[in-house]
Amino acid sequence: MEYYTMTIAGLERNLPICEVNEHLDIAGFVIFGDVEITVASAKALLEKCPAFDYIVTPEAKSIPLAYEMAKQSGKPYFVCRKGPKLYMKNPVSVNVRSITTARMQTVYLDGAEGELLRGKRVLIVDDVISTGESLAAVNKLVRQFDAEIVGQAAVLAEGDAADRDDIIFLEKLPLFFK
Repeated sequence: MEYYTMTIAGLERNLPICEVNEHLDIAGFVIFGDVEITVASAKALLEKCPAFDYIVTPEAKSIPLAYEMAKQSGKPYFVCRKGPKLYMKNPVSVNVRSITTARMQTVYLDGAEGELLRGKRVLIVDDVISTGESLAAVNKLVRQFDAEIVGQAAVLAEGDAADRDDIIFLEKLPLFFK
């Protein structure tokens, strides 16, 4: 297996090269299980982010990061889920397609959690921003509750996302074209 080596929040990691299709490979960044990179990335991102009241993140790989940022900041976080859950009262939803998902998905936010966001400052957090589709879906959900989105942050910005001026990120992650 091939790897792409990079430094993230002062820590070196070897990311496996994964085929998306016959023309494109990506370096897979999986934060699950890597407590050291999660803690360091959360700290580094919090140093770059504006003041906020809540963190909102899409399910699933960014959950450990959102949890750690919430723990370090003392602010709560909510997860936009990939399916409605029994505990959700009046869930709201939007459709999304990301580079790592082959099909259209719907993401949900509990209506009660959304009401807590109303009029509050929200920081949207993800592990990697690539096409921006997941980010756009979370934005759309949060805006349904008239929350103020004060920042959009990720550990890595992949490909053209690194050229965006509306996101906060720690490192650029290249795409590998064949």
